[in-house]
Amino acid sequence: MESFINIALWVAMGMVVVAGLAAIIMPLINSLSHPKSLIKAGIGVAVLGVLFLITYATADSDTSRGLVEAGLTPGTIKVVGACLRTMYVLFVLAIVGIVFSEINKAIR
Repeated sequence: MESFINIALWVAMGMVVVAGLAAIIMPLINSLSHPKSLIKAGIGVAVLGVLFLITYATADSDTSRGLVEAGLTPGTIKVVGACLRTMYVLFVLAIVGIVFSEINKAIR
């Protein structure tokens, strides 16, 4: 029974990898036939990159004794802080967008 579970886990992991690659490659193939759609995607990626750079510049890299003992470096702590701050900003923007959209629908 244990060998079946191991085989099933490996098959499931393989399927996840194939699905992830398909999710990345198929839109790229579709976008190559419509190059103008790549401009909007490029702008979105650039905005996310700039947002991450801003949050990285403002992230704190202070280490506590527990974090150092866990093997974390100040660079790792700074990247994690930047990722968290980026997520917070995107979350707030999503909430504001939802509220604005609903108010706009109610007015029309």
